[in-house]
Amino acid sequence: MVQPTPAPSDDWWRSAVIYQVYVRSFADGDGDGTGDLAGVRARLPYLAELGVDALWFNPWYLSPMKDGGYDVADYRAIDPAFGTLAEAEKLIAEARERGIRTIVDIVPNHVSDQHPWFRAALAGGPERELFHFRPGRGDHGELPPNDWRSEFGGPAWTRLPDGTWYLHLFAPEQPDLNWAHPAVRQEHEDILRFWFDRGVAGVRVDSAALLVKDPRLPDFVAGRDPHPYVDRDELHDVYRGWRAVADEYGGVFVGEVWLPDTERFARYLRPDELHTAFNFSFMTCPWDAVRLRTSIEDTLAEHAPIGAPATWVLCNHDVTRTVTRYGRADTAFDFAAKAFGTPTDLALGTRRARAAALLSLALPGAVYVYQGEELGLPEADIPLDRIEDPMHARSGGTDPGRDGCRVPLPWTAGAPHAGFGGAPWLPQPADWASYAADRQARDPGSLLALYREAIRLRPVFGDGPLTWLPTADGVLAFARANDDAICVVNLADAPARLPAHTALLLASGPLDPDGRLPKDTAVWLRA
Repeated sequence: MVQPTPAPSDDWWRSAVIYQVYVRSFADGDGDGTGDLAGVRARLPYLAELGVDALWFNPWYLSPMKDGGYDVADYRAIDPAFGTLAEAEKLIAEARERGIRTIVDIVPNHVSDQHPWFRAALAGGPERELFHFRPGRGDHGELPPNDWRSEFGGPAWTRLPDGTWYLHLFAPEQPDLNWAHPAVRQEHEDILRFWFDRGVAGVRVDSAALLVKDPRLPDFVAGRDPHPYVDRDELHDVYRGWRAVADEYGGVFVGEVWLPDTERFARYLRPDELHTAFNFSFMTCPWDAVRLRTSIEDTLAEHAPIGAPATWVLCNHDVTRTVTRYGRADTAFDFAAKAFGTPTDLALGTRRARAAALLSLALPGAVYVYQGEELGLPEADIPLDRIEDPMHARSGGTDPGRDGCRVPLPWTAGAPHAGFGGAPWLPQPADWASYAADRQARDPGSLLALYREAIRLRPVFGDGPLTWLPTADGVLAFARANDDAICVVNLADAPARLPAHTALLLASGPLDPDGRLPKDTAVWLRA
């Protein structure tokens, strides 16, 4: 049996497997239908057996939940639906005792409209300087101050009864902060210290490239450089200040940075800024060998000059689940795949998701696994009257939103609500119990079993670079660990011959009778 060597603990984040926990949908410990910290604590043995190095928690703070917790009212309090601050501290400590670190989510671009700062601003206090309040345009101020559009659809401005407007790049309940104000910077550095003091190992930074705005708030002009609110140079001073705080604690950052310019992207990963950033290029690729290889090569190339590790992710709380995405027609591929009634071949999607799991876990860098991916959960169709995501309403009902990937997890096949707890806040599909963790734990051929074994074996690939191996068209093959460990993925129509090897370590599916690798299948080999 292969005995992998653990990575050094001080560099754990460079090659970690990090499990994303959307608390509201993970496990319900008190039976009220909402996932909570008690539910997570009860499932720590499951997470330890899965073998993950860290847990990234989506926002668990006090929130009106107008955008799934990304509208934060108090960063120093846990939302009562999830538990208490004392429970969070206990969860952080108990996870660490099992060798699992904790990463919390910070949303610096905006706060909730129920945040004390914004409520004071609405009352006319000096806190208005902490946001973007402006008079309207037009003869009577009836038009927004500029033409910016919300990421959720519609204008990025809301008018108040006194006639002034405030900026929100997301929902109206999420007013944008003014990062030119020193109090905003100081508050967030204090928040970082608050959570590092409680034992968290890292912080994920939401919408990390959007914080700083052009103070003139000009109309948007396509192609204008610099952009009025994306990737502005002033933003790097913010993250240098954050890095100084993290370095006091040995903490790490991962940024949500969506930028097409790889050189600009890499600037966020300089040694005095963020440690890592999400790799959306890989996640948004269709199931195509040429495009996947290009994404991998580009990702590694843009990280190499600055010595930062790449990150790999197949899905998250904002994206249609991998099984569904890969089960839809490649010609109609959309990384979010947000369309009502789009036909899906779940058997095809599952085969590809299994192969993609081995591909991502064999690559150099860190891997993020969204909860339920290890169970092969598909995207769920949510009845129109149960959709909560504001993207649905803001789109006029044309966008189904992101709730389909946030449906509460199935834990126990024979239990009510598939063992999640109480009647879940989002409805579970009728067949959800067939994906239950307890059923998959007993099945050596399940996707859960594949993830457990792949994470256990992953260190055989080492922490060095990869070398591409010659293959037929439509096949990806590379070697790592001084060319001793090999990953092969067949995306072609015909079965593929395997390279010379001494042992087959793991396969996403069976080989054909001639020992060839079937379509939509991946293997790990010992050279």
